Amino acid sequence: MLTRKGGQRLAWLAALGCGALAAPVAQAQHAVPMANGIPVAPTGVADNPLPKGPFRYHTAEGMDIRVEVLARVAYPMALTFLPNRDMLIVTRKGELHLLKPGVGKTTLIQGGPPAVFAGESGDAGTTHGYMDIALHPQFASNGLIYIAYNKPDGQGHRVAVGRGRWTGERIENFADVWLAPERAGGLTRLAFGQDGKLFLSTSGADAQNVGTVGGKVLRINDDGSIPADNPFARNAAARKDLYTLGHRGALGLAVHPGTGELWETENGPNGGDELNLLKAGANYGWPFVSLGRNYTGAWQSGDRPGHEVFEPPVSYWMPAIAVSGLLFYTGDALPKWKGDVFVGSLRTGEIPGTGHLERIVMNEKMQEMRRERLLDDLHQRIRDVKQGPDGFIYLAVEHKNGSILRIVPAR
Repeated sequence: MLTRKGGQRLAWLAALGCGALAAPVAQAQHAVPMANGIPVAPTGVADNPLPKGPFRYHTAEGMDIRVEVLARVAYPMALTFLPNRDMLIVTRKGELHLLKPGVGKTTLIQGGPPAVFAGESGDAGTTHGYMDIALHPQFASNGLIYIAYNKPDGQGHRVAVGRGRWTGERIENFADVWLAPERAGGLTRLAFGQDGKLFLSTSGADAQNVGTVGGKVLRINDDGSIPADNPFARNAAARKDLYTLGHRGALGLAVHPGTGELWETENGPNGGDELNLLKAGANYGWPFVSLGRNYTGAWQSGDRPGHEVFEPPVSYWMPAIAVSGLLFYTGDALPKWKGDVFVGSLRTGEIPGTGHLERIVMNEKMQEMRRERLLDDLHQRIRDVKQGPDGFIYLAVEHKNGSILRIVPAR
């Protein structure tokens, strides 16, 4: 028997037109189209051409900035500065470009290795020709430049790191110092430690196997030999160049200029991007733990995530922003950002055309305090973030019609 209150409630629901009294409610969700196990991304805000600029922004810390378009470059992946303030840029096409201050146009540089380039940025299964560039810590005296690239071989390609000598106009005597014994897909990033050792990241399967190269961060001497103090040097089953394991795909690698610690930005699947402090010999859990979901929508770890046994991230993103370049800002040109961490984004929530730049404020213990999203309205894929010798922030925008941007104080 219905009470008076229950009868009034049913009458109220009927007055609202609630179909639950007469028939089941239609399912509101719809099936998301998939291709090769990955959701097909919408393209409604993708492929936005970057206007001429400059662009002015008022930021959260009360500091106005101006973003300038310095040059147009196809698919820039990474950049670095020479001692004379010239910029070197590597691209997905396997090209090396030189950009001089105030010129506005790059010059193609010869002497780099042949590389494999395929696919469009952001699509599954793409291959990057050149992936990163780094100067030797004693570059001023030895002129050595390192490039991470996909080296062609009989079966396709393999990740390699090589070095050559900069003459001021080209690279000479380029030769590999490290070569993957098997194909390792995805992206490789480079960073020199304060002790002169070279770190390189790998993507790919088998991230928990200490005997394989995929899903690791490795540590080598500048000539490619193995440091005797590597954490797995005495493990007979392990690669002797292994530094950390359990990574899905590192798209940013940087050494903190104050502490000398190695940090990494790592892409999760559909969520769970990470900012990690890397500790020698540590395991970061992939694919057993992740703070994100896989592409079907289920939690990657099978249940709500935890990080027992494994190293947890310092910061994470859900939904994913496709984290990329990583910068610890130490300059004086943008004083209210000094000490902040900057992370590039290629796209947000699996939607192309939603890349941006993120600023993270850390306390003295490197614990996250707050974040700010920057440059959202430009809809660009921010692949690399670097501090210039002038204290300004430089960005590599990785599109077919890509560009190099500079962030300066607004005047």
